[in-house]
Formats: sequence, structure tokens, C-alpha cells
Amino acid sequence: MKVSTFGDQSKPVMMLFPGTCCYWKNNFGHVIEGLKEYFYVAIVSYSGFDETEHLTFISELDETKKIEQYIQEYFNGHIFAAYGCSLGGSFVSLLVSRENIHIDHAIIGSSDMDQTSKFLAKLQTALVMSIIYPLITGKGSRLAKKFISKRMNTQDENADYRKKFMELKGIGSGINFSFISKESMKNQFCSDLYTKVGQQIQVPNTKFIYSMQKRWVKSIENVMKNISNNLILLNLI
Repeated sequence: MKVSTFGDQSKPVMMLFPGTCCYWKNNFGHVIEGLKEYFYVAIVSYSGFDETEHLTFISELDETKKIEQYIQEYFNGHIFAAYGCSLGGSFVSLLVSRENIHIDHAIIGSSDMDQTSKFLAKLQTALVMSIIYPLITGKGSRLAKKFISKRMNTQDENADYRKKFMELKGIGSGINFSFISKESMKNQFCSDLYTKVGQQIQVPNTKFIYSMQKRWVKSIENVMKNISNNLILLNLI
């Protein structure tokens, strides 16, 4: 697990968490400059999803413990705000509910908080991996890649959504994602399905902000454009 930081360390800490199988630069690269005006920005890159490391993503809980350790070590166990998109929202919720560190403002963007049995999670993962892994890494059978390419280039009412989805996943970015192992991707997708986040989370002095979009790819654009202004209007800074 790696954390990239930007801006003035004297400002309140804003930690950002990418979505499932996402590369941090594609999720948040375009909002760093705007957020730096108000925050010290810290962006998490999960184990197995950063080209500078050779690690394997084990599970959502294992990664949460690593993030807690980082926040304890570098921010004295307390950060001003955290924003998580999709899978990232699950991480934010886990961090708040476990109470090993403290987050003043927890912002959840389009996270479904699915919780199912390990058996069903493994079954769903097996089905999804045959599509997602070759799509992102370029690895896999020629037939699978040909089918995916044709589907992604189909012009219909969902074409714009697919384009934005591909951008968030880093597809077409020129970055070679072959460093992501199938094991890391499988473990991340599967553990997100079966890890229990909890319901009705209430922690003293923590405020939750929710943003649910019909199309989750819009969440980052819409929420991150307004997040600084919203926090300022609420007199939180």
C-alpha cells in the first residue's frame, strides 16, 4: 500500500480512496490542484495496484489495517476528511467504524456496501474476472479481448458511460497495467463483496456526507468539484 501526498502539510488532511480496480491517478489526478488550495492531499494506492510496488492485495480488512497504521504514523491517528468512491467508500466506512483512527468528515461516493457470503462472492468474482482482468491489463485470451473491444466501441445510449468507465480504469491512458496481478484484482473484488462494513455507523465527532449517483463514474467528477466549497459553506474549515 502506498500513499502519495500533495500540498502544504500545515493544512487539514484530505485522504482519497480509489474505486474497485482503479488506478489512483485516473481517479483523482484531475482534482489534486483544486484540493491543494484548501487541503494537504493524501491519495491511497492499494497494494498490488501501484507500479512502484510488487505486492499482492490480500483482503479489504488487511488493507484497512495498513491504512490505519499509516494514519497513526504520519497523522497522529487523526485526519480532517476522507473521500472514497465505490470500493473507497467501503474503506472509509471501515476506518470510521473500527475507531482505531479518527476522521472528522467521512465522504462516501456511490458505494453500494454489498455484503454477501464468501461462496457467492467467489462465484461473482470468477464471472467478473474473465471480463475485467483482460480489459484492464490487456492479458487474457484473444477472443475475450476482441469481444470487450467490440462492446466498448459500440455506439449506443450507454457509449458515454462506457467511455468514462474506461477512463477511470485507465484504459487508453497509455499506462501499462500488466503489473496488476490477477490475484490482487480477484482478492480486491471478492473481499469487497463479503467484508461486513456495518450499518447505521455512528461515531462521536464524525460527520458522514453521502453522494449516490445512478452512474457511479459521475460521482468523482460531481463530488470532487464541489467538495471544498461544501466544506467551506458548512464552516468546517
